Amino acid sequence: MAKKIAIIGGGNLGKSIADGLLSNDFEPSHLTITRNRIEFLKNYSDKNVVVTKNNKDAVRTSDIIIIAVKPYKIEAVLKEISNETTASKIIVSVVSDFSIENISNCLEAKPSLLRAMPNTAASVNQSITCIATQNASENDIKDVTSIFDALGETILIDEPLMDAATVLGACGIAYVLRFIRAMIQGGIEIGFDAKTATKIATQTVKGASELLLKRGNHPEAEIDKVTTPKGCTITGLNEMEHNGFSSALIKGIKTSLDKIS
Repeated sequence: MAKKIAIIGGGNLGKSIADGLLSNDFEPSHLTITRNRIEFLKNYSDKNVVVTKNNKDAVRTSDIIIIAVKPYKIEAVLKEISNETTASKIIVSVVSDFSIENISNCLEAKPSLLRAMPNTAASVNQSITCIATQNASENDIKDVTSIFDALGETILIDEPLMDAATVLGACGIAYVLRFIRAMIQGGIEIGFDAKTATKIATQTVKGASELLLKRGNHPEAEIDKVTTPKGCTITGLNEMEHNGFSSALIKGIKTSLDKIS
């Protein structure tokens, strides 16, 4: 893509997006990252990425602006860059719980506005990104989608579902990692060293995901293939369910959404 990209907010998510772009051969000199403490971005400046603490300069010199600041900062940042966000710019917010209407109200001009919700797996090009918009043209949507396609997979959704996308796709990374951690701890308890348990658990989770992605089956269809009558798999699953495994996960997802809403 010839267009220049600015990432306003070089925190964990902003850096994950940058890492994904760079690993997908995006031209470093066409990428700008901002952060107040730019010393934390030295590894990017070493790669010829433009690093600055000046948000207005970053917006002025870029075509697509990805807002990746903390939710409590977004309103102030949008007002700060408002004079630079001309109608020709594309603004993409990856900030949760801040609607397109709210973004528009903070800007003087009316650029193309989109919301996107990737996750930190963007840094290894394995994110799932949900994208929503109200006024963007097909070409602008295509440009933004191509950015996030480089970081994994993308899905277009209606904006009212963005909070749910945040919980399932972004918070979901933490849920899955906590599950993996528990598998590792269980593996250690039954005899493996931590390194071996980690390898088995992480590859097992990866394999389970690939089964669903490539075969398109419901999870229960794949579960049935490894649960034999009176076997150890069904015994373990039933014990987990008796202790609230599925219900705890579902309640956690719903509670996270209640926190955002």
